[in-house]
Amino acid sequence: MSWFANWFDSPYYHTLYKNRDEREAQVFIDNLINYLQIPSGSKLIDIACGKGRHAKYFNQKGMDVVGVDLSPNSINTANKDKNKNLQFSVHDMRENYQEYCFDVVTNLFTSFGYFEDNKDEQKAINAMASNLKKEGLLIIDFMNVKKVIANLVLNEQKKVDGIQFDITRKVKDGYILKDIQITDGEEHQQFQEKVKAITLADYSELIDNAGLKIIYIFGNYQLDNFVEEISDRLILICKK
Repeated sequence: MSWFANWFDSPYYHTLYKNRDEREAQVFIDNLINYLQIPSGSKLIDIACGKGRHAKYFNQKGMDVVGVDLSPNSINTANKDKNKNLQFSVHDMRENYQEYCFDVVTNLFTSFGYFEDNKDEQKAINAMASNLKKEGLLIIDFMNVKKVIANLVLNEQKKVDGIQFDITRKVKDGYILKDIQITDGEEHQQFQEKVKAITLADYSELIDNAGLKIIYIFGNYQLDNFVEEISDRLILICKK
């Protein structure tokens, strides 16, 4: 089993990241909708949606939303909030979901760069593009790898719900690696996150190969311009 299928479906993953900033995510989505003038009723698919926090908020803003993720545990949790305009499904981002069906495709919060084979990254972007209607928008929100690497915290300890997480980070062979040692009472487990250090140049090639065009590049959730040395995020708005 791949590291991401194993780790993202683990209850420890959800414990470690339980305190993600919901308000920050909502402000980001509000800014996107306002800037891009995404109309209410638009059909949107959120790729690698996790437990659905972005998908649910897009739905609250009037979108007809599908969220897909590889993790059955995440989708089971997300489905507790489903409605006729908010559906969730277990799905691999490398495969087409529904061709020419969506006005907007989103891939948010660094939910990319997991694959060993570069062909799989292209396959995933191609699948995202194929889901879009003509003139549709692909929105990618990834880390700014240059800033992340420059400010990498090599060692970190966290205690969440009585569970000890010992985390070490390094950069190796074009990947940012995070090794996570877990101590939960008498139980000990180890996981690794392995995310490819994808740059703007890398993304530009992937997106161009998929037949899309980058129309905006932002550097944070306030949608300021991207500056490679200082921006927190790499946010790409691409058009079919």
